Amino acid sequence: MRYSIDFKDTFDETLLFWIERFLHSKVATLSSRNVKNKEILNQTMKSLRFGIKNVEQLQTLLKEVRNNGLIGINTYANPLLKLFSYLQTFGFASMREIDEEILRDFIAVACSSLSNASKKNHRVVVIGFFGFIDKQNEDENGKSYIFNIELKNIGDIRGKSAEKLPSFMNEDELKRFLNAIDDYPFSPKVKNRNQLIIKTIIYTGIRVSEALNLKYKDISEDENNYILQVRGKGNKPRIVMILKKHIQELLQNWKIQKDSMQLDSEYIFCNFKNKILTQAYVSRSVENILTFAGIRKEKNGAHMLRHSFATLLYQKSLDLVLVQEALGHSSITTSRIYTHFDKTRLSKTTLIMDNITE
Repeated sequence: MRYSIDFKDTFDETLLFWIERFLHSKVATLSSRNVKNKEILNQTMKSLRFGIKNVEQLQTLLKEVRNNGLIGINTYANPLLKLFSYLQTFGFASMREIDEEILRDFIAVACSSLSNASKKNHRVVVIGFFGFIDKQNEDENGKSYIFNIELKNIGDIRGKSAEKLPSFMNEDELKRFLNAIDDYPFSPKVKNRNQLIIKTIIYTGIRVSEALNLKYKDISEDENNYILQVRGKGNKPRIVMILKKHIQELLQNWKIQKDSMQLDSEYIFCNFKNKILTQAYVSRSVENILTFAGIRKEKNGAHMLRHSFATLLYQKSLDLVLVQEALGHSSITTSRIYTHFDKTRLSKTTLIMDNITE
């Protein structure tokens, strides 16, 4: 069903309506594999379809969506909630008053302190949002109002190649970090579980979300290795391996502990209410261990472990395809950033001028 461009009585109501419709379409396309309660998802879809009274209600609903397993909705919701707040200040009477220049200014203001990757995401979401409205609006004569938003050539939004290099640990720091995982004074109640998930991430390079969604059925044995079946972005499956010696005892001890506490979650990394751990909890644990080890990086979160794994993998193998496969990157271009850490290759550049002066 299509709606007129100014479907509601006021600009704020209309903008919120279009945001609801767009997010409804995105919830419908996100993978439902990690949904915890399909009935809640169904109610969410109905609420987004039949309207929200205000932005506060929308924010509450989005929180329910995230808690129900669809974390990816943040990618679309966060930029649009910022856009809603930004456009409210103009006192517009009609959606037709929005133009490319206003949206360029929004990107500049909203993203001034964000990374280039976040700026790019805001740009992509805004383009997608107005492209959605272009296709979904129609007046009584069957004609559509077309925004045709492109946002081309916005400064500093040049994709992956323009991003800051990610934070990572060098080989010496990795050794200190691995020792610190064993020595950190976790409480006995969480020690096995927390050590297990952090070692699984650092030894395989999988994303925190991929680790949190591991189930016991996703692990199999192959001689001295465990084979983990993980689901990456877009629900794409891949296989990673880890030596048994790194996690076998922790895996067994945590399973015994779960059974003794009658935690029957099919997910390996659950809390004591039988719910999956949050990414924020894992990141805090990683930060505590880094501080304990005396390691300080610009970004100390759990995702830094993935960058450290990938950096060391490339330095040791010089095999970009291997890095791509191990990390589950859809394009080798994404993996190419780790070539910046190839000291052996870069050291050749130091000899260029020396040869001239000899």
